[in-house]
Amino acid sequence: MIFKLDILYFFVPVVFLNAQVNTTVLGNLPDDVPESSGLIFYNDRLITHNDSGNLPQLYEIDPLSLNVLRIVTINNAVNVDWEDITQDDTFIYIGDFGNNTGNRQDLSIYRVPKSEYDQNNSVNAERINFSYEDQSDFSSNQNSDWDAEAMVNFNDQLLLFTKQWQTEGTVAYSIPKTPGTYSAKNLGFYDVSGLVTGATYNKLSYVLMLVGYSSQLQPFVVRLDGPDTNFSFNGSAEKQSLGIGFAQVEGITYSDSNTYYVSSERFQNTTPAINLASQLFTFKTNDSSSQEETDKVENNLIIYRPFGSNELQYDLNSNAPLYGRAIFDITGKRVRYINGTLIENNSIDLSGLGSAVYYLTFYLQGETISKPFILE
Repeated sequence: MIFKLDILYFFVPVVFLNAQVNTTVLGNLPDDVPESSGLIFYNDRLITHNDSGNLPQLYEIDPLSLNVLRIVTINNAVNVDWEDITQDDTFIYIGDFGNNTGNRQDLSIYRVPKSEYDQNNSVNAERINFSYEDQSDFSSNQNSDWDAEAMVNFNDQLLLFTKQWQTEGTVAYSIPKTPGTYSAKNLGFYDVSGLVTGATYNKLSYVLMLVGYSSQLQPFVVRLDGPDTNFSFNGSAEKQSLGIGFAQVEGITYSDSNTYYVSSERFQNTTPAINLASQLFTFKTNDSSSQEETDKVENNLIIYRPFGSNELQYDLNSNAPLYGRAIFDITGKRVRYINGTLIENNSIDLSGLGSAVYYLTFYLQGETISKPFILE
């Protein structure tokens, strides 16, 4: 949802977090999704949607070219205020629970079978209706604490995280994943000191990530490691700046145990004049899902450089289709990229790269393989 943050009318000093994620800007999102509000990674594509008042459609985006590859319409749905999307092995869940004024009594989640989604460009959805167990006041108040923009699939339930405009915290709520009408269960409050707008649970590394921004439009990510099966905010939670300047970040998802994508909405303001495009970002962590995954990378990718040579040689042992090859520096910046169809041999010219640690990365169907190398 495009809106104005009143605090931007004043030139107040921005307070940055001490810790910062090494985030890379991948580019502007297509014009079809100026208000990207949620993200999932499915079938090697990013799936996103616009928020309030837009068409009830899902957009599949190539994470490399950022082109829209497919649009799927949800026939029996209305986009009152779609705010996030999540998935499990069988279904895609779309959260229609944006509630800035706190007076909505039609909060819902649309459930789309993947078996139907994969085969058709228009599908029907089942509906999960809910209300908050502890909300009794439904009067209209701008920037309410009953707004929500984040949802994950976790331990056979859906977790929602509120965007509390007044207290700048978030409350986690639990909702069943089956169609019906429910009272969402309060699982606890977290003082995030900001506005939570998106979430993802990485089942490969057991990490929950929340994204949002401060009242000065400074994006952040909150990491919770190994949340317990009943979920609570007890334990370690680390908040870090995304380090991308002003941005209205809205969606987050993962593609493997340590690779995340973040989307932002277009943001426009008149005084002072601010015009931010809808963009896609990525960052990496040091997580690994298991020793088995580490061993798999070691066995599938071997890299070496002959003494005195400016060329890196590699052996990639995989039968999966190769979409692209990249080199990242240690900050997460992509310094080289070539489309898979243009790769002619297993040799890479390293001329022009300075002495540093780099990561050679391959984008394959169903997985991403990355391995570090040192250039001295």
